[in-house]
Amino acid sequence: MTQMVSEIRRDNEHEIRAGKKEWFGLFTVLALVLLVAMDGSVLYLAMPKITSSIVPTADQSLWILDIYGFVVGSLLVAFGNIGDHYGRLKLIMCGAVIFGIGSTTAALSTSPEMLIISRAVMGLGGATLLPSGLAILSNLFLNPKQRAQAIGIFAATFAAGFAIGPIIGGFLLSRFEWGSVFFINIPVVILFLIFSPVVLKEVKESNYGKIDGLSLMLSFAGILLFTYSLKTAAAYGLSLNQLLIGFLGLVGLFWFVKRQNHIRYPLLDLSLFKDRVFAIAIATGLLSLVVWSASGYLTGIYLQSVLNFDVFTAALLALPGAAVLTATCIWTNKIVDRIGKKNALVLTHLLISAGVAILLLTTAEYGVAAVIASTMIAGVGYGLSFSLVAEIAVSAVPPERAGAAASLAETSNEIGNALGITVLGSLAAFYFRIAGPNIAGTLNETLNHSELPSKVIMHAQQAFVGGMHIAVGVASILTLIVGILAMIWVPKTIAE
Repeated sequence: MTQMVSEIRRDNEHEIRAGKKEWFGLFTVLALVLLVAMDGSVLYLAMPKITSSIVPTADQSLWILDIYGFVVGSLLVAFGNIGDHYGRLKLIMCGAVIFGIGSTTAALSTSPEMLIISRAVMGLGGATLLPSGLAILSNLFLNPKQRAQAIGIFAATFAAGFAIGPIIGGFLLSRFEWGSVFFINIPVVILFLIFSPVVLKEVKESNYGKIDGLSLMLSFAGILLFTYSLKTAAAYGLSLNQLLIGFLGLVGLFWFVKRQNHIRYPLLDLSLFKDRVFAIAIATGLLSLVVWSASGYLTGIYLQSVLNFDVFTAALLALPGAAVLTATCIWTNKIVDRIGKKNALVLTHLLISAGVAILLLTTAEYGVAAVIASTMIAGVGYGLSFSLVAEIAVSAVPPERAGAAASLAETSNEIGNALGITVLGSLAAFYFRIAGPNIAGTLNETLNHSELPSKVIMHAQQAFVGGMHIAVGVASILTLIVGILAMIWVPKTIAE
């Protein structure tokens, strides 16, 4: 009898097609998806203005950029569980309110500390959206083809948000104060809160399992302590306190990983990584965002503070890469149909590696053509990655683990976005500290000193370019290595 009911339900799902209300519900969710993605990258071009306005230190600048991504990435899986228990729609609406509050205080920030805290609050709100949004969409679109189409649009919107964040930020900064990049979130949040109860349905699954609070605290504290140690070392050099904080972070992360093997409902299902295809897919999602965020941040500073372009021109120079990335997201299915998932996955790494390697051709005098070529070539790789990772990760595991695989894929993207600026950004900052004119910890801080001799300015700019070259060189090598591993480990057919 139960089997008959299930078969009837599946048949009905194939017949039921979404109407105007469901599609309007999709676009209601997409408005917030776009904001969450944009806020992961919107500050890349805004940092010179922020530095001049509230004068953050070197490590504070990095925290302003990536605390958002770390909070989002650290809480994605936990909020997925909370949504299952208490309702996805309730959670996403609460998250929208928190996101709006954080955006408002960020726009009004008068100190680096206030902006860092505000960005963390925004991350807390943003972390509710991605898993809850996907669950709500799956419930809105019962027809399998329409559901796949809606999820594809969801993924493309998320990728496009990352790509156009710096461009929209540059457009606003050319006309308004830097706080405008946060104020634009407010009307979208208000409209979402008005329309979401009308067009979206509540989704709840009470049997998902309880949340392990200790695992949540260990993962969050471990990531933050370890990255704080990295940032402090890059900005000020090694010290006993910095090494102790880094050690405590590593202990927290080790304890977190070990605990996942001994609790009934782990936040991180480590057994999934036994599948090489899944492991490569997650590594791809993580690494592609590491490289994308670091290169976007560094080239934003390079165009403005080395080549002396205004912020709007720098934003326009990012358009070709953003267009290529978005187009690739849209055409990924056709590319995969033509060359297969394995070849597309390998091509992802080769294109990103080649693209960022082109940045090695930049100098303190010229490099616009190299930046544009880099973003366009790597943009194809990023677009493939954004569209492929979740699909390959989910197809590599049993159906009953698809939800956990999807959450890990999303988490790898968010953590990668933050790690890129933390690790590679800190590497570039460390080189600047030892090779620069020793006036301040960053290029922008150095240039803010008045009446600097032209030789000192050139010295600082060349030191920044040297640090950028080291960071993108490491990024290029890492992506090439993972691409080779994908070529060796991944079978020719991946759930084609």
